[in-house]
Parts: sequence; structure tokens; C-alpha cells
Amino acid sequence: MKLELNDARIREALLRKLLRQKARPRAVLEELHVHNGRAIADVVTLHTEAHCYEIKGETDRIERIVAQGAYYNTAFRRITLVTTECKLRRARRLAPRFWGIMVAVDEGEGVRFRHIRAAQLSPKFEKQTATMTLWKSEMLELVSAAGSEKKPRRLLAELIAETRRELALSMSICDLLLGRRERVQAFAPSTM
Repeated sequence: MKLELNDARIREALLRKLLRQKARPRAVLEELHVHNGRAIADVVTLHTEAHCYEIKGETDRIERIVAQGAYYNTAFRRITLVTTECKLRRARRLAPRFWGIMVAVDEGEGVRFRHIRAAQLSPKFEKQTATMTLWKSEMLELVSAAGSEKKPRRLLAELIAETRRELALSMSICDLLLGRRERVQAFAPSTM
């Protein structure tokens, strides 16, 4: 009996693949809230910049990428859709041309991935929106103005966006997300 290629099976195989690739990420995050929590990125790899992976399995509605994409396109410079063969035609039609597309294929023994197209830089990336992925404490690391700790996140994001170039900001966000992951792991209970 063939198992359904749902989000959980695809995610598990994708995480294994990402951690085994030649240019391994410095870290992999799951369920990252973006755009003030309006969207949740399934998987985000942290290289020099963050790369968002959105998973749509056999039971998922592929049409959701239209709404989700509006947030991902502005928060990440690279996005890849990971889906199944049965969703590929609609994925090609719905996913922006700059998104990468990978197809998960069930081979009985496991899931393998076929690359359809590589992710390109998002022309819709917005520095202020990308900055809103950060927590306020992380934003404060990017601001040197006195009294910044009293400003709301929205104003901090605006200030950061005005003073940073796109690539430099994207790299800083990636570094801060990596630091967050390390801090969270340091406080996580041991599984021994």
C-alpha cells in the first residue's frame, strides 16, 4: 500500500535532503512566522541569506500559495515550492516565475525530489517587511539610535529599512535568526 505524500512525509524527507546537500545550510528552521504572523513558512534554510520552502502535499490546497506568496515574496529573497506530481501543473500556473519548484516523488522506499526550476531573487522583496520577521530584541541589534528600545517594532523596521541595503539586511536577518535558533536550543530541555 502506497502512503500518501502529505506535508509531514515531504517535510521529513526535505529536511534530510537539505541537511545532506553539498552546500549545507548553517541551520534549518521550521514554522517561522513572517509578516507579523500573517504567514508561517514551513521550512527556512539559513545560508548567508534565508531561503523559504513552502510545502504543498497531495492533501493540501495548492491555491493557498497565492495568499501565502504575497507574504513570502516580500519577506524572503528566495522561495521554493515543494509539491507533488499531481499538483505540478497548477503549481506552475500559480507560483510566481521567480519561485523555485521541486516535486516530491514517492519511490516506495522513500521520497526523492526532482528539481523543476531554481529559485530566483524575488523582485517583490521589501526590506521593512523582511525586518518584521525579527523579534524586537533582534531589531534593536540593528539600530544604534538612542531611545530605540521605546519604539514599536513597526517603527524600528522602518528605521532599519531606511539605513540598510537589501543584501546586507537580508544577511543580517539570517544571522539574527541563526542566533535566535541557538538561544532557543540553549534553553530547550534536554531529550536525554
